[in-house]
Amino acid sequence: MLSRTADSLFWLSRYVERADYLARTIEAAQRLSSLPTAYVGENNEWESAIATAGCGRIFYEHHATATGETVAHFLVNSPHNASSIVKCFEIARTNARAVRTALTSEMWDAINGAWLELQGLNASSLTPHALPKFLAFVKQISLLIDGSGYRTMLRNDAYWFSRLGIFVERADNTARILDVKYHILLPENATVGGGIDYSQWAAILRAVSALTSYHWVYRESLKPWLIADLLILNEQMPRSLAACYSNIVANLDEIAGAYNRAGPAQRTARAINRKLGSTKIEQVFQSGLHEFITNFIGDNNRVGAAISAQYLV
Repeated sequence: MLSRTADSLFWLSRYVERADYLARTIEAAQRLSSLPTAYVGENNEWESAIATAGCGRIFYEHHATATGETVAHFLVNSPHNASSIVKCFEIARTNARAVRTALTSEMWDAINGAWLELQGLNASSLTPHALPKFLAFVKQISLLIDGSGYRTMLRNDAYWFSRLGIFVERADNTARILDVKYHILLPENATVGGGIDYSQWAAILRAVSALTSYHWVYRESLKPWLIADLLILNEQMPRSLAACYSNIVANLDEIAGAYNRAGPAQRTARAINRKLGSTKIEQVFQSGLHEFITNFIGDNNRVGAAISAQYLV
């Protein structure tokens, strides 16, 4: 496979996953903003959405304050945001066109159809009442693209590179959601485990489709350390860091087997996977959740860079 083909497949998947993540981030912020002040504290959920998306600097260059209207517009289709939902689908579709013959017809129809529908999106039409329907559409499209690839693609290097893009992006997204929860969303005068904290954690779990899974696994009320355990170390949870890295290693090993050569990408990913497998949640909290996640995000970025250097350049 040509490196530019692998690159397009990798980034196609990353941008679709990113669009889904942004939709979930907006949805969580909107849900929190609709709760009474007594349940959400200082009403900084829209600031947390911008921080989670990693675009605070650019946002505040164009907006004085983070409100539901300004944040939703910025994350959905602002021309100033190079990673808005609409821009993510545009880049994904551009990459899909470049590797049209590597995709199944079902995948292409899903991507192209989503882009054509988004072409008619009017920013003024995204009212607070219309926004949830749009966000549901984005999540459905992401599931359709992901599912069509999983169910119809030949298990070869095209499939493995596309799956790598999904899991590298998903690991980054899950880590950022956890980090923002602990350092921005919870007000300074709020108690961890209190009513405010509970409402925010429930919103975060819903954002990653994990609220039901949490109750199945732990059968307890929401506790920060158990939620962190689910989203960091539990391989049964599809969006956990451990599950993402189990899949990253598996797909990198498939690629290494196909080309009869492993390299820095495989070694780096295996090291992270081993670290996650041997870590206990008590150790994470003793060393500091923020420090652990910061180190993980850096490690995940190094894996992405290693994949690019080894296969995509």
